Amino acid sequence: MRSQTIDLARFARFLCLVLLVPAAPSICRGADPVAELSSFSVFDKVDLNELAKSEAKTMHGPPMGGRYLSVQSCYVMPGEPARQVEAMKRWDPTRSRDLKVFVHGDLPASPSPANFSKLKAAPNNSTVASFVTATQKLGPELQISREEAKKFNAANGGGGTMPDAVVSFWSDLLANRARLFASGGTAAQPPYDHAANVRPNDEFRSLLKQQPKIQRQFSDFLGSTGIGRGAGSIAPESYFELLDVDDQGVVTLGASYARTNGGGAQTADVLYYASGGYYVALTLHQMWPVTVDGKPSTLIWRGDMISSAALESLHGVERLASEGAMVKDISRSVALFRRQNGGR
Repeated sequence: MRSQTIDLARFARFLCLVLLVPAAPSICRGADPVAELSSFSVFDKVDLNELAKSEAKTMHGPPMGGRYLSVQSCYVMPGEPARQVEAMKRWDPTRSRDLKVFVHGDLPASPSPANFSKLKAAPNNSTVASFVTATQKLGPELQISREEAKKFNAANGGGGTMPDAVVSFWSDLLANRARLFASGGTAAQPPYDHAANVRPNDEFRSLLKQQPKIQRQFSDFLGSTGIGRGAGSIAPESYFELLDVDDQGVVTLGASYARTNGGGAQTADVLYYASGGYYVALTLHQMWPVTVDGKPSTLIWRGDMISSAALESLHGVERLASEGAMVKDISRSVALFRRQNGGR
């Protein structure tokens, strides 16, 4: 790891959860959006007119212990919340080189190994090479289960940037994990017990447990997603990616959820599997319709939470450096989204 910090520019899309709390607030209660924002976030005071003319505000979230870290952002975009939700659905991180997402693919409700064929077209660079090497050696850095590790078959051979044996192994593994998620949520995910003993479902619980205000704000929405309990009433948009985390290639699985109601909106992006770099990641958005300079606009709060083994050993200045890196990287991601979608 470079200088004992977590390079999080790689997490352009993220997210989320498991431990649900009843009696959640509605998406749009008719209350003052700024007051509601301050009730659960780190932003005590926000001037809408000033925020609409400035860069996004991005700050450390409430302190989290162990291997957990969080960042919160708020900004204003032109247009109503429904427009922002559609823009997020269209967001393609591969368009921005700074985000270092090399491959992105959408997945059907019940994926097969064939849905991961884009892995064969991965770019020829040192990051992808590190991913191939780790796979061929079944190194301890790989976050897989013991049963999954047994299924690697070097005899499949093949050459090129991504050999057939590597593509076949990950295509089978990712397809199976995606199907398990579709049927049973994060609770159905196999553990990372190839070299550790970590369960993605438990990581989501721990993330939310340390963020009670956010958990309450989103509990109704997250309950309708059914994450952690099987299929919910909101169908997710599923995807996979191959990206760079600290110069190491990592494959991920994610699911995005969105709900609009009463003019407002909430979204959740769940990164429930990663082959390395971090255990799970969660990104939540709360959106309120507002009027700025007589024009329909949207006040957006974004919360990012991550669980990573690399964070567990960091303290003092080193942990502050990782928090600073995450703030910087989330700021870059938000700025790119705003610039591509009509914002400042």
